[in-house]
Amino acid sequence: MNAVLIAVVIMVGLSLARVHVVLSLIIGAVIGGLMAGLSIADTLTAFHHGLSNGAQIALSYAILGAFAMAIAHSGVPKLLVDAMTARLNQAQASGAIKWTLFALILVMAMLSQNLIPIHIGFIPLIIPSLLLLFNRLQVDRRLVACIITFGLVNTYMFIPYGFGDIFLNQIILKNINDAGMNTSGVSIMQVMAIPAAGMLFGVLMAVFVSYRKPRVYQNLSIQTNHAQDNHTDKSPAYRLVVVLSAIVAAFIVHFYTDSLLMGSMVGFLIFIVSGVVSWHEADGVFNDGIKMMAMIGFIMISAQGFAEVMKATGQIDMLVSMAMEIFGGSKGVAAFVMLMIGLIVTLGIGSSFSTVPILAAIYVPMCVALDFSVPATIALVATSGVLGDAGSPASDSTLGPTMGLDIDGQHDHIKDSVIPTFIHYNIPLVIFGWIAAMVL
Repeated sequence: MNAVLIAVVIMVGLSLARVHVVLSLIIGAVIGGLMAGLSIADTLTAFHHGLSNGAQIALSYAILGAFAMAIAHSGVPKLLVDAMTARLNQAQASGAIKWTLFALILVMAMLSQNLIPIHIGFIPLIIPSLLLLFNRLQVDRRLVACIITFGLVNTYMFIPYGFGDIFLNQIILKNINDAGMNTSGVSIMQVMAIPAAGMLFGVLMAVFVSYRKPRVYQNLSIQTNHAQDNHTDKSPAYRLVVVLSAIVAAFIVHFYTDSLLMGSMVGFLIFIVSGVVSWHEADGVFNDGIKMMAMIGFIMISAQGFAEVMKATGQIDMLVSMAMEIFGGSKGVAAFVMLMIGLIVTLGIGSSFSTVPILAAIYVPMCVALDFSVPATIALVATSGVLGDAGSPASDSTLGPTMGLDIDGQHDHIKDSVIPTFIHYNIPLVIFGWIAAMVL
């Protein structure tokens, strides 16, 4: 048996069996290395070498988390959601309220990935306050979960800024280049337009077909987790100006330095200098931000180590040859199988960001052998990575919506978040990703 294939199967199997993803990656890498004839020392050396490849990405995530926590700490998100809820409660037309809510939630989810990169941090700040309003409008929370997940996933897989910059530029293009394919001159947004259209189709089906009927929930007491407003000496208008200034500054610095880390750091410093985050609170806010993103960072670093061991085994070429025999030179069959493998791997890991280093090391040589174009290869690797992010029980793209919608115990994680997002996004992504691989 091929050592790379066995390592991937072990890693995915352990992850699906609820063994922690980091441990699954380490165990899979060690077993794969040993089966390929590497000594334990050589296997660990390759793994350690790979860890350094993910350090920059993990550090960017940590600083971004600190910036996100500073925005939450300012109290501005709570002020905005309270004002929005009060306004909506005064409105008369329930249909208008419902569609306004959907639009606002979608916009907030999308902005949380790039312009205001707080990721799923906006969910506990906003969604619990809206649940009673959802109940009054008899909104199906499965639809809200689908809308949030669409905003979280579709944005980073299509727009190369914020988390999209990390995923598309620092992970997708970097790993494909490291695997031996030159991606210079390729427009990543043009490549990902077709897979992104698949997710758009999925959310439209959820909104207008699957969950358009009313659903009744009980009006239970809700304990929100809004941070206390510790800025009695800072007016709401002042805090709003500081938040906007920090966001604009972070955007400009990122634009000119091409470094999300530098942009996030400048934004965080503005909160400290302005006094919105006081000096004695800065350390705690920074640590809370790191904690919020730490797990994703550790998984991404471990995935880079796993990928490096797979390269060190020297059996990727053998796996490619095996695949060529199975596919019989058929690009259509090969593209479908690669997409399905990506779905299974990401479902196990729960992170599309961490899946790509594993897939790119295997898929790029396979795509070259099958004569896929560079854009088609990028579309295959990226879509294979994204597949399973929506629909994985361990993904923050499903855990985040559940965190906000189940605060009163009426939203089941598997039935109401995982299954709906799996159906509405993974099926269209397979179809549209396959089309992208065939036409690009």
